[in-house]
Amino acid sequence: MSFYDEIEIEDLTYHESTTLYTYPCPCGDQFEISLSDLRDGEEVAVCPSCSLMIKVIFEVDNLPKGDRDGATTAAPVAVAA
Repeated sequence: MSFYDEIEIEDLTYHESTTLYTYPCPCGDQFEISLSDLRDGEEVAVCPSCSLMIKVIFEVDNLPKGDRDGATTAAPVAVAA
């Protein structure tokens, strides 16, 4: 498999609302990979607009915590009465 580049996960942008990591593609779109795919050991982010792929360099233990569906667990918030 041929990759456009190998990118450290710290250089990708994490979108908590969609649990997607993105990185700018030269075509103008964004490479995308989901948090659940990363947790499953997938390391290839693809661009939905062109054929380019990047290899994401990461450690599973350093991914955001949450359930297996990718949703992060919200911390309880104190509310004044």
